[in-house]
Amino acid sequence: MEKTVNQKAWFLVLPVLLLVAFSAVIPLMTVVNYSVQDTFGNNEFFWAGLEWFEEMLSSERMWEALWRQLMFSGIILAIEIPLGIFVALNMPKGGFWSSFCLVVMSLPLLIPWNVVGTIWQIFGRVDIGLLGHTLDALGINYNYTQDVLAAWVTIIVMDVWHWTSLVALLAFAGLKSIPDAYYQAAKIDQASRWKVFRYIELPKMMGVLMIAILLRFMDSFMIYTEPFVVTGGGPGNATTLLSIDLVKMALGQFDLGPAAAFSLMYFLVILLISWVFYTVMVNLDKKGM
Repeated sequence: MEKTVNQKAWFLVLPVLLLVAFSAVIPLMTVVNYSVQDTFGNNEFFWAGLEWFEEMLSSERMWEALWRQLMFSGIILAIEIPLGIFVALNMPKGGFWSSFCLVVMSLPLLIPWNVVGTIWQIFGRVDIGLLGHTLDALGINYNYTQDVLAAWVTIIVMDVWHWTSLVALLAFAGLKSIPDAYYQAAKIDQASRWKVFRYIELPKMMGVLMIAILLRFMDSFMIYTEPFVVTGGGPGNATTLLSIDLVKMALGQFDLGPAAAFSLMYFLVILLISWVFYTVMVNLDKKGM
C-alpha cells in the first residue's frame, strides 16, 4: 500500500517565505532594477545596461573604500579572535563566578549600535571625555576628529570592546563541551598547557570559532553606525568604509544607479569572502586540526 504524503505542512512555511520575500527578495530586485537604469527625474527611467557597474569597477573612490574596509575587518579579526579565546580560557568553568563572568561579558552585546558610537564619541573627547582628557593630561596628542591614526585606533578599540565578548562566549561554549576525561588523560600523560590547548581545546572550539569568524567578518564588513557616529567617515575620508561611502552616494548625492550597482558588488564581495572563510575552516576541521 502506497504511503500518503501530507503536503499541508508547507502551509506552515508559507508565512516565513512571504516574510523573506517582503523583507529581502523584493528590495533586492528593486536594487537590481535601479542598477541597470538611469533617471533624469520625474520618475522616468532609461535603460543603462552595465554602465554603472563599469563605472564602479573603474572608480578609484570605491577601491580605496574597499581597501579601508578590508584593512578594518582584517585588524578586527586579528585582535578579537585571539583575545576572545584568551578570555574564554581564563574564565571560571563553573560556580557563581562563572555565571557572573557570563553576565558581564554579555553586557556590551546588549547595547544598541548607535549608543555604542555615542558613548565612544563622548569618551574620546578631550574636553569632556574621560579617555581624551586623560591622554591629553599625560601629554599624548589624541584627537580622533583631526588625526587619522587616532580615528582608526578609536573605531578599532570601540569595536573590540563591543564584540570581543561574542567571540569569548562562543569559545567558552566550545570549551564547556569538552569532557573531563580529556583533561584527565592529558594530566596522566603530563601534557603541557600548550599541548592541552593545541590538541584538546582548539580542535573542540573549531566549530564555534568558525561561526565566530564568519559572524565577526560579516558584521565588521557591513559596519556603519558606530564609526559614522564617532568620526562621520573622517578626518577627510580616512575612516570612510564601504557602507559609509555607499550611504553618502545613495542619500547624500542621490546617485541611485551607481549606488545600486555599488551595493550589489558590495553584497557579492561579502558572499565571496564569507564562502572562502567557510571553505577554509571546514577543510581545517576535516583535517582534525
